[in-house]
Amino acid sequence: MCGVIGIFGRKDIARELYFGLMAMQHRGQDASGMITYKDERFHLKKGMGSVQSLFAEDDIRRLQGNIGIGHTRYPTIGSGDPEDAQPFYTNTPFGIAIAHNGNVINYQFLKKKLINEKRRHINTSSDVEIILNILADRLEEESPLDAVKTVMDEVNGSYSCISYIAGKGMLAFRDPHGIKPLILGHRGDNFCLASESVTLDVLGYEIDRDVSPGEAIFIDMDRRVTAKVIKEDTPRHCIFEYIYFARPDSVMDGLTVYDARMALGRALVTQVRKVGLKPDVVIPVPDTARTAALSLAQELGVPYREGLIKNRYIGRTFIMPRDAKRMEQVRHKLNPIKKEIEGKKVLLVDDSIVRGTTSKAIVNLVKRANPKELYFASSCPPLKYPCFYGIDMQTRDEFIARTKSIAEIQQEIGVDELIYQDLEEMLRALGNIPSYCTACFNGDYPTRITEGE
Repeated sequence: MCGVIGIFGRKDIARELYFGLMAMQHRGQDASGMITYKDERFHLKKGMGSVQSLFAEDDIRRLQGNIGIGHTRYPTIGSGDPEDAQPFYTNTPFGIAIAHNGNVINYQFLKKKLINEKRRHINTSSDVEIILNILADRLEEESPLDAVKTVMDEVNGSYSCISYIAGKGMLAFRDPHGIKPLILGHRGDNFCLASESVTLDVLGYEIDRDVSPGEAIFIDMDRRVTAKVIKEDTPRHCIFEYIYFARPDSVMDGLTVYDARMALGRALVTQVRKVGLKPDVVIPVPDTARTAALSLAQELGVPYREGLIKNRYIGRTFIMPRDAKRMEQVRHKLNPIKKEIEGKKVLLVDDSIVRGTTSKAIVNLVKRANPKELYFASSCPPLKYPCFYGIDMQTRDEFIARTKSIAEIQQEIGVDELIYQDLEEMLRALGNIPSYCTACFNGDYPTRITEGE
């Protein structure tokens, strides 16, 4: 999962790219990068670390040009080395820069094909390099929109890409299922494309629309916009964007993330009542569970309290690479308010339970404040199947719900009652049932997945 942004402006846009990436820092904290173009030269800075830690004022001044692309990354494929940071570029044909959000499932197959048949050198383990080389190969002979068709025919997986073809224009495209988000906006005759609408809001762009599944948009050097749906398929937007990843103030494919999380909380009420729970207080695990916990508390008629306080200077534990790191960061990230917990029947609400290690650490933390009883609710159903589209849940062994029953998970994390969201209730609450990818819950993958992949 990553964040991408592309700006086609009138003057130097590195500073805009910087603040746009800051608005999407929640989408990745391992690596960042920006590339701009001026006077027939690309100017690039990328590396490990957050946006704020990587870019100094000297970098912003050096990254000259009115056209540029930015990226913030957390790795789901590749080694996570500095060489895998985005954006990428190649010098032929024309010079092409690209950044993407998603995951190429048939990476190994396409890598061998590019090396053996096209004689192209693949220098990193980042899957965007595969997309870049397929695109570059076709641009030798075809128009940008025609070249995108070849990408969509060959690449299996999720991808929302923003590219700049030197001297030609900015190209953006989204996979045929629209698994990963991408939105277009303008400010005067400046254009901005980004993973989330909040980026456009922060930069003062008017939102035009989401890029449609399977659509390519080309903005030429005269700022003429050409848009075409290259390959149509059933929309299957990533439901985990609404549950966890996106900012609550973003709008994705017509649905506000905040409204989606409010709906998740209301849907969860049915499961809480089914087991007969009567908590004294509802407490969210900050930050992403706050909205669902609030609507759940309102529906139950129970006080909502901020019983866990988050250190705002520590990043998201879900997108940290190792369990040990996640456990350590939970201890430093959260601290309970004893007065809101002691002697009470507490219902903790989190967005999800993946491995169970983080949930167990949070439960142990809350128990130090001596609740009378402690319950735990997940605003999404049990996660059981690997995600091959860009969420860091890629092996079956990662899912505690894959091998344990709800009663066993309840015992494992150490709570008096464990409640999961019901899948059908959740889909009814969110609406547009056919438009979501729910593969992590039920194994219904939008694209073909071979056993080898």
